[in-house]
Amino acid sequence: MATVLGRLWKNDIFRTIIVPLALILIIIIGPWVALPRLLNTEVFPSFIVVSGSMCIPSEQCNSSLFSHTFERTLHVGDTLIIQGVDAKDLKTQYPDSDIIVFRNPTAIEESKANIVHRITDAVEVDGKLYFYTKGDGNGYPNVWPQEPATWNIDAWHSTAEDLDSTYNGAISQDYVYGKVVMRIPWIGAISIQAQKHSIIPVILGILIVLIILFGFVLPIVRKRKMQNNEGDIAVTVEEQICQEDQ
Repeated sequence: MATVLGRLWKNDIFRTIIVPLALILIIIIGPWVALPRLLNTEVFPSFIVVSGSMCIPSEQCNSSLFSHTFERTLHVGDTLIIQGVDAKDLKTQYPDSDIIVFRNPTAIEESKANIVHRITDAVEVDGKLYFYTKGDGNGYPNVWPQEPATWNIDAWHSTAEDLDSTYNGAISQDYVYGKVVMRIPWIGAISIQAQKHSIIPVILGILIVLIILFGFVLPIVRKRKMQNNEGDIAVTVEEQICQEDQ
């Protein structure tokens, strides 16, 4: 078996196909395996903001994806990095509370399954924490950092399968993926537009072709060209020696 693999590895065509595919798999799969472990999350710790609930209306939430400021709020197209923490370590003192990402227990559509909101308060029931939350821009003009009115708190509902997923409108700690620790403006907008226009497969295909072409095919062509040139030089030298002998 080792001999067969060794022979295959010496084959330029085999290396041209296998090495790029291995690199692509490492680049794509590697982060999906490593980052959840590093940031202590049960899901991939990166989310793209796709709704304006965390955006304060006075900061142009409904305008271009690239027009918002860097301060105070989250905007559609932002990429968020989250970190898994002990629920008891989350800051619950509004308005300086943590922004968390959690799963909507009743969501059917994938686009509404994950919620990014700020904690407004918390309550402990039978040793489990439940978090009241609110989008910073929800309930205009009563927006962050103003103290939210009771009627303005977002309420989440439990399901028949899991009655403990919520408590009086507050979301269970079991549904919290983690808190937001980093925000990267605009980058997610590229992914949103790519998904909207179904161009992600095209982009990946182009990248794969470029990696194979510039990383492997062209070096092989140059190597063979150099070998041919060296062969021509050797033949020329040999001919000159023969002529001199004559």
